[in-house]
Amino acid sequence: MQGVIKAYDPGTGDGVILCDADMAEYDLAGDAIEGSVFRMLRQGQRVNFELNDDGLATHLHMGSEVDMGTPSFLGAHHSAEPVADPL
Repeated sequence: MQGVIKAYDPGTGDGVILCDADMAEYDLAGDAIEGSVFRMLRQGQRVNFELNDDGLATHLHMGSEVDMGTPSFLGAHHSAEPVADPL
């Protein structure tokens, strides 16, 4: 699943992810960042995650606009050529 960090408290490890697919909110499991590259999470950070048997977000790993297929990155082609002046 894919989403963004809605809230995160580094002191307690409590947090919430907002899922891209259905805009549902999922609480973080206590082990959500164990074994991942994350030491902290920040609000708005894009992540991939799984849900455990209790419905908590776990197994967080990095996400990006490109690998999540955000529309602005799909088929985008940027040209370095200058645009001709129509006059």
